[in-house]
Amino acid sequence: MTSILSVVAGQRIGDPVRTVPSTNPANTADVLGTIGLARPDDFVRAARAAKAAQAGWAALPAPQRGQVIANVGRLMTANKDRLAAIVTREIGKPLAEALGEVQEIIDTCDFFIGEGRRLYGQTVPSEMPDKQLFTFRRPVGAVAVISAGNFPVAVPSWYIVPALLCGNTVVWKPAEYSAVCSDAFYEIFAHAGVPDGVLNVVYADGPDTFAGLEQSLIAGLIDKVGFTGSSEVGTRIGELCGRHLQTACLELGGKNPMVITEDADLDLAVEGALFSGFGTAGQRCTSLGTVIVHESVHDEFVRRFSAAVASAAMGDPTQDVLFGPLLDEKFAAGFEKSLGWIAAHHQVIGTTGRVGADNPRAGFVGSPEAGLFYHPVVVDGVQPDDELFLNETFGPIVGITTYRTLDEAIALGNKPGYGLSSSIYTTDPNKAFRFAQGISAGMVSVNNSTSGAEAHLPFGGNGKSGNGSRQSGIWVLDQFTRWQSMNWDYSGKLQKAQMDTETVEADLAFRLA
Repeated sequence: MTSILSVVAGQRIGDPVRTVPSTNPANTADVLGTIGLARPDDFVRAARAAKAAQAGWAALPAPQRGQVIANVGRLMTANKDRLAAIVTREIGKPLAEALGEVQEIIDTCDFFIGEGRRLYGQTVPSEMPDKQLFTFRRPVGAVAVISAGNFPVAVPSWYIVPALLCGNTVVWKPAEYSAVCSDAFYEIFAHAGVPDGVLNVVYADGPDTFAGLEQSLIAGLIDKVGFTGSSEVGTRIGELCGRHLQTACLELGGKNPMVITEDADLDLAVEGALFSGFGTAGQRCTSLGTVIVHESVHDEFVRRFSAAVASAAMGDPTQDVLFGPLLDEKFAAGFEKSLGWIAAHHQVIGTTGRVGADNPRAGFVGSPEAGLFYHPVVVDGVQPDDELFLNETFGPIVGITTYRTLDEAIALGNKPGYGLSSSIYTTDPNKAFRFAQGISAGMVSVNNSTSGAEAHLPFGGNGKSGNGSRQSGIWVLDQFTRWQSMNWDYSGKLQKAQMDTETVEADLAFRLA
């Protein structure tokens, strides 16, 4: 059993405030390790270490920082199977998905290797003679990253890789229930050549993390905050950063709609809805929330979708299953609350509740009593004012409602106030573009699931899903750099813009005969 402690300036921090176990949600008797939780002042120590190391790291030329990122990618490739196995064991993600998650880190590294040679600024013409204007990207400084555990290694890489590449240092606070994954992730970065103090890791609970972050901001030790998690907590972090004139990078929850038009390929739509709704047991920010299906194909879609859900393999995540357990006891409790939103006017398709001897699921793979396994649930007849329609559920449950016109479908998709991901299944390009124009989501899929990201596309949402910031690709560079402009006047005299500018004379009264 592993003992996990925070890392500040390359040193493990002992004397935790308390320890908590990290257990396998597919077999809660399997304890992976004990996590020593830090105090708020440990977070401040980490922020101080990051601040002290930042100038030296930024002084390293960006192509050389890119080489360190290349080393990370190589080590991730060499350790892909082992890291994926840890992810599967600690959070219950099916092994195929865990392997894909590690590949996402590798893809992110591959993309940002080149960005070390492409942190481009611009040379801009001046309105004055003998004068040049320039722009430069500068690192923001020391960055605090707070991440969730449903993607315990991929999502942190979206922050940490570009932050380091741009010359920033990092204090990373992972989720406690995925700390063994996080520690393995840290060790790979440390062995890739990231210097002590450049990447620090603090394991702490929510209140102590918030207190440590607040103290660090007051002390001027943190220059940027990136957060992935719930909309509720993201609101508090956004407020805290606003008091210190910072704009946090917030990637929050989602209630992601999937519109299925009357001309859709229903078999393809069913396949997309199954993966969107129940992959990772519905515990993605991009998981499918509500299927909005045209009334003319509603009955046939429900028939096919219900059959697909009933026959989907679930259980032991080391086997070939669509999904495994819920991540942790607290998420099981949260999902139980979501099940309480099922109302009398809903039609529940399938079984609800925890899988067990007294509530079995046909074809279950493994031992259901060993872990936090819940039946996948389809709820038809969901209405726009239902709790189930309006709120993120973060578990294996999908609602279904109907629409008549595409404008109505778009309005239904926007009604919950989230704006992360969305999907439309149609064979009509006009409908696809109308949907993309009207939906508030930051990401739109056509004939594909609501889940899935590529390392070179912007990832992020609007409304209750985020504050418009984006991760991945070149767009994340705006989160971890600040633009600096410079003007260089070599005329030998003071030239005042907008005042000493010469005007070109013209006869604006001229008209053709």
